Amino acid sequence: MEFHEFQLKPITKETRDAPCTDPSPAAGPVPGRCSHFVQRKGRYCKMIVSEGKKFCGEHAWNVQVFYVQNINSGAVDTDTCKEQVSLSSLSREELQKLTDTLVQATSGLEPPLPDKHLLHPALQEALNDPANGGTASKHLKQQGSILGHLERLGLLGGSQCYVEFGAGRGKLSHWVNIATEDADRVHFLLVERATTRFKVDGKQRKSNFERLHIDIQHLCLDRVPSLGQKQLPVIGIGKHLCGAGTDLALRCLVQNEFNPPVEPQSKRFRREPASGKETEPAKRFPVEGIVIALCCHHRCDWHHYVGRDFFQMLGLGQKEFGLFQRMSSWATCGTRRPSQEDISTEKIEPEDAEEHDIDQKSMDCNLEAAQGLLLTVEERENLGRLCKLLIDHGRVDYLRKMGYKTTLEHYTDPKVSLENVLLTAVPQ
Repeated sequence: MEFHEFQLKPITKETRDAPCTDPSPAAGPVPGRCSHFVQRKGRYCKMIVSEGKKFCGEHAWNVQVFYVQNINSGAVDTDTCKEQVSLSSLSREELQKLTDTLVQATSGLEPPLPDKHLLHPALQEALNDPANGGTASKHLKQQGSILGHLERLGLLGGSQCYVEFGAGRGKLSHWVNIATEDADRVHFLLVERATTRFKVDGKQRKSNFERLHIDIQHLCLDRVPSLGQKQLPVIGIGKHLCGAGTDLALRCLVQNEFNPPVEPQSKRFRREPASGKETEPAKRFPVEGIVIALCCHHRCDWHHYVGRDFFQMLGLGQKEFGLFQRMSSWATCGTRRPSQEDISTEKIEPEDAEEHDIDQKSMDCNLEAAQGLLLTVEERENLGRLCKLLIDHGRVDYLRKMGYKTTLEHYTDPKVSLENVLLTAVPQ
């Protein structure tokens, strides 16, 4: 087994406030301090580095070959409204007009396909383990269905690289590894910006697991050395990829630094500025499929959102997006966060709790605005689901324009997870 990990040292108050003489560029960095030269300050970074390291945790990203700053961010649109309007600031009439706009905008959209609850046999034994608590069973059912959809789409097999975005402990890749244990040349890239405890990467015995500590926003897959060396097609996966993380991951997968997303991937060309001649785009890995369980639409961001063209086609913009984004939390207002007693009883780690269960922003649900409309719980949750549907169809529109056949499906029962919509895409 081959295992790589790019470990970044976290920044602490002690390292930030540690005294240091500002060296000149000619003198070089102070021993034991970061070697990154901060241009705007005219000096080297003052952060203390780990033994044997040249850069601190913050600037280590900048020297990774696959780090390209903001490569997966959306273009800055200076013409759009930048001021956020809160739901609570709207009058009852304005709220009613907003909900009417939402209902009209979603009236022709296909809802997620119902009852697509699958289970891959690789998880059957684990799911039947009597030692499982309720939380563990819910995770396994979701992971089992995601693997079932991967198999249905023909995306489980050898000679492929699975890129798990928002990997956390790497449990989804763990089960994909088990499901493909008889296949050759299976590689895993686990993308996670946070330092994660109890990772399962080191427990793998066959496939290659490589963990990249980087924000998806800055990840250029074209530059990951192992991808270039192995020349494997890519499958993008994720379980509850929160908010804007989904949009960043989609850009990371289907566009690259050489080619803007103006035509389907199979038809794109790069224009040479000097001669004006059209040439074939730089070679890169093919993306054979995307299977991502969506989550936390209230954490989406207009700047990163891939569906801005779709919104604007409907006559909507940043202001409406921001309001619908916050209203989307109404769909999961009934979610109960696991208590410390639950965690202790089931012997699960906080990292295993669902993202939307522990997110404080989804718990307040902007209920003051909802109550201003005199909505029932059912009406409020329905409007929240319409907001999610609208945001997700912007992603579907983006992927279809990029040459992918894309669907939204209810991959698990809402009793298992209220965030139960799966985005799948394969090349057309």
